[in-house]
Amino acid sequence: MPTILDPGNTGSSYNVNPNDDLGYTYPNKVDLRPGSQVHKKLLEKLLLKVKESSEEMSKRYPSWRKIDKSLTAYVTADDYEKKVQEVDDRKPVSIVIPYTYAALETVLTYFVAAFLEMPIFKYEAGNPQAVVGAFLMQKVIESQCNTFKVGLNLHTLFRDNFAYGVGGTAITWKKKYGYKSVMQPQGFFSGLFSKFISTSGPMRIQEETVLAEGGALKNIDPYLLLLDPNVPVHEAQEGDFIGWIEETNRMTLLNDERYEPESYFNAKYLGDFKGNIYKSQYNKARTESGRGERATNNSDLNNTTGQPVDRIWLYCTIIPDEWGLSDSQYPEKWLFGILGDKIICSARPMGLNHDQYPIALCATDFDGYSATPISRLEIVGGMQTHLDWLFSSHMTNVRKAINDMLIVDPSLINMNDLKDPQAGKLIRMRRSAWGRGVENAVKQLNVQDITARHIQDSSYLVDLIQRVTGATDALSGMQRTSGERVTAEETQYVRGSALSRLTKAAKIASLQAMQDIGYQFAMNTQQLMEKDTWVRVVGDWEQLMASEYGLSSPSGYEIQTGRMRVTPEQLMVDIDINVKDGSVVSSDSPQLWNTLFQTVVNQPLLFQSLDVIRIFKHTARIMGAKDINEFVLKAGAIPQVTPMDQGVIEQQAQQGNLVPIQGGKSGGY
Repeated sequence: MPTILDPGNTGSSYNVNPNDDLGYTYPNKVDLRPGSQVHKKLLEKLLLKVKESSEEMSKRYPSWRKIDKSLTAYVTADDYEKKVQEVDDRKPVSIVIPYTYAALETVLTYFVAAFLEMPIFKYEAGNPQAVVGAFLMQKVIESQCNTFKVGLNLHTLFRDNFAYGVGGTAITWKKKYGYKSVMQPQGFFSGLFSKFISTSGPMRIQEETVLAEGGALKNIDPYLLLLDPNVPVHEAQEGDFIGWIEETNRMTLLNDERYEPESYFNAKYLGDFKGNIYKSQYNKARTESGRGERATNNSDLNNTTGQPVDRIWLYCTIIPDEWGLSDSQYPEKWLFGILGDKIICSARPMGLNHDQYPIALCATDFDGYSATPISRLEIVGGMQTHLDWLFSSHMTNVRKAINDMLIVDPSLINMNDLKDPQAGKLIRMRRSAWGRGVENAVKQLNVQDITARHIQDSSYLVDLIQRVTGATDALSGMQRTSGERVTAEETQYVRGSALSRLTKAAKIASLQAMQDIGYQFAMNTQQLMEKDTWVRVVGDWEQLMASEYGLSSPSGYEIQTGRMRVTPEQLMVDIDINVKDGSVVSSDSPQLWNTLFQTVVNQPLLFQSLDVIRIFKHTARIMGAKDINEFVLKAGAIPQVTPMDQGVIEQQAQQGNLVPIQGGKSGGY
């Protein structure tokens, strides 16, 4: 059983009576005051789930700590090295060869190129009537991703995936509150004249408002992630629960209650506390990861001014009747929040249309069975450790060689002169040895470098790490230098083979995380979006919809200076998410399509039978053009071209029906 502080004990950490009624309205009128029996029983059930997950996840912490060390380019100096540096700070200490870091950066660079190109999420119509709505949904989600910097969260998600074996992010609906300035007229409403009477010019005032709303991500530190150990990581949506621990503070909790009182409660029972009395015993981020060393060193300051609180978020599938929360006798997904293992601060059914846990997990190296799979960097962890040892032992031997290992006859020389570390030293002979020569006074021991091959051996380890991680020289921008000259065909083949390995991992990430995020973003937008928004439309939108999707110009859409107003009602359509396949380079051959395009435009029969414009757009896309529609001419500005045989052209020219193009160098018509 987990350790639970009883709110009724006099030795508890509360400085507000947990039995006092502070005016909260609890869901379904259930008494969730911290001192109630219902609160106590519910807290015990939730903490049992947290304890079960924490015990399983903690088994991975020692291995993760080694990964954190391998991603750091230095290690703490030992006692001997500290003494050496006190004498001469130029002498080297042990280091970590950051090759694991280089491999991580290489695969991350590929993932950034594969997924973070706008639009990050693409949508298709679920039926013929939803074409416009799907297009607008894509533009709205693109705007939300820009506003809330979703790309940064995805980068962290991918990094955690490769470093720890699993990366997690919470999918949220975020509202950005703030103020905007408006001009308010000054005066009064006259009942006599039935109109507003202005007494002076307008005055600038501030109004609190929602500046932006939309889908956002919140990264979860793997040390704070709470997974159901009874299901594999790729089936987390089928588990009984999933959650994480959030490090926050009292002021944030009170602000949450102020803006969303229907979702948060009981923060006032924290009182005005000091110290770490609301830190969760399951928060291992500081003690295990080492990232909290600075906070630990300044713990006195944090305890007296920060008022830190650990909030556990837990999504659970429960039968509310059995938990005493409602009369429902069928499974429902609920969200619970717990402050410092002591106070329940949130308890409500999720009520989301997608009916999924709003957490996306990425584990590209999963085995299909484990809840916490081995990461790609863990697989090469032993080789990284041995690589560090090869370099450190070689440096130790070099340090030994340059430190002058001498055999000295102290009766012949002045030892203080010999110990002087400065260059250009003058060593004086003792008076009794004057005139006897200096050959036998000092002798240098022969030092054999037994680590001479260590640097050469390390290249084999580097090659193995590359083979395992897929971070080859071709992807790192390094060209092969040995052997004969590298041909362009060989370079393209090697790079294509390396890309195919990372494409496999990217496709898995797309199915695991990107599909869930994109789907929930769209469903949340349909359910929770309240305000109209303006999205950017590039080129002639009506013509684009007609040419690309075969849809005639829709009516009822407001477009002004390249921006379109989107209302929540316009997004209420059936859509499908078009998941990116994770490939950086299209599987189509750009050279092949370029040749086909040239053939089509030069053959009148093909030119009249095929859509040359769409062929050109497709060729441009696979050759790297980000948005070819930016260059589409406005309606009415596109010249009409009709192909003709040369004989027909000459006949029409003689009849005066065709005239040469002015300024043409070759007399074109």
